[in-house]
Amino acid sequence: MPFQFPTTRREWLNKVPHATVLFWIIKMMSTTVGETGADYLNADLHFGLGGTTAVVGLLLALCLWVQMRASRYIPVLYWLVVVCISVFGTLLTDNLSDQLGVPLAVSTCAFSAALALTFIAWYRRERTLSIDSIVTPRREWFYWSAILFTFALGTAAGDWVAEGMQLGYAYAARLFGALIAATAAAHYLFKLNTVACFWIAYVLTRPFGAACGDLLSQPAANGGLGYGTINTSILFLATIVALVAYLSAMQKNIAPLKADV
Repeated sequence: MPFQFPTTRREWLNKVPHATVLFWIIKMMSTTVGETGADYLNADLHFGLGGTTAVVGLLLALCLWVQMRASRYIPVLYWLVVVCISVFGTLLTDNLSDQLGVPLAVSTCAFSAALALTFIAWYRRERTLSIDSIVTPRREWFYWSAILFTFALGTAAGDWVAEGMQLGYAYAARLFGALIAATAAAHYLFKLNTVACFWIAYVLTRPFGAACGDLLSQPAANGGLGYGTINTSILFLATIVALVAYLSAMQKNIAPLKADV
């Protein structure tokens, strides 16, 4: 799909970005930051799961409140919410498995059910699940609820494959990467429904990004490359910041087009 910026008034009022190449790059990197960021706060800064969840939860609530009050898509604000919700979604799964002893297979099924129920309620009320029509507060609440469950589900599924099944991070990255490629092929070659492919890919990019993050950050004894959570988080955060800055600059350059439509 070629990279495009919205140029019509209706598109500018949409609260989320189009699913372009840069969208998927930033999204996958945000999933990696969610994995390594949660580990860094929990283990390296000794916040513990409870403290990390509280801090990230408050930050997410603040960012989401500002995002909901915005009248249009703002790249910096939108992606800040995504990064926060990525970390919080990771923590939901970690709390269930580490604090409450819930098996990862059970968490995967539970979050799958929660996501399915969110989609059902969303479609029954709005008759669409498209991200190109997030133009009302209710649709945006449905959207962010679905995003939260995709991150929690992706974390549970990724950890289940890599750790629960003891297949390793490299295998998990290859597996979920292959599933993402198959989804793209189903859409572009076999014309599978665009909305369905988007949400399937959105779920799959979470465990793919998490597996890549763990592969880079975890020590060799745990099957990783040993770059550490700090270095991995800084690398991906810097890339996200650069890409979002680019999107923000391009948006400002074409904003005057709104007055011409």
